[in-house]
Amino acid sequence: MEDKAMVQYLISQQHYYFALKLFSALGCGLIAGVFFAFSTFVMNALARLQPAQGITAMQSINITVINPLFMAVFLGTAAACILLGISSLLRWHQPGAAYLLLGSLLYLVGSFGVTIVFNMPLNEALARVEPDSSIGASLWSSYLANWTIWNHIRAAAALAAAASLTIALCDRGA
Repeated sequence: MEDKAMVQYLISQQHYYFALKLFSALGCGLIAGVFFAFSTFVMNALARLQPAQGITAMQSINITVINPLFMAVFLGTAAACILLGISSLLRWHQPGAAYLLLGSLLYLVGSFGVTIVFNMPLNEALARVEPDSSIGASLWSSYLANWTIWNHIRAAAALAAAASLTIALCDRGA
């Protein structure tokens, strides 16, 4: 009876592990889509507005993005990638471990890390300016260029992470 219980336990652990990998792959893909939208049309639309209007709109976006649903996906994917990265090192001999590590690092460094190190400080600087001020107008042009470049990197990293994690999901050592 103990052997049967152990087998059932191991199977349940594999199900949780699969669910964690699936959540991570889907989370990376979802975040890649959000960043892709900003890179391909949202920032271009904001750039077409007068600086005061663009600043006001982006300030509003930066406030409303901090909501439970988006943050659960953005931060939850980061937490899942931390767990998968550690797990991949502990299971290095298993199929897909390298893809799990690569995908986790791509998301953690290329999307989450870039957000914290580059995009958030730009957002904080934009939040401090008055939209109608000359300082705001001056900041806006450099903000658009710099924020968008870093957003392209975030989008590409999240998409590559989703692809790598999906490969890991499919890799059964065939």
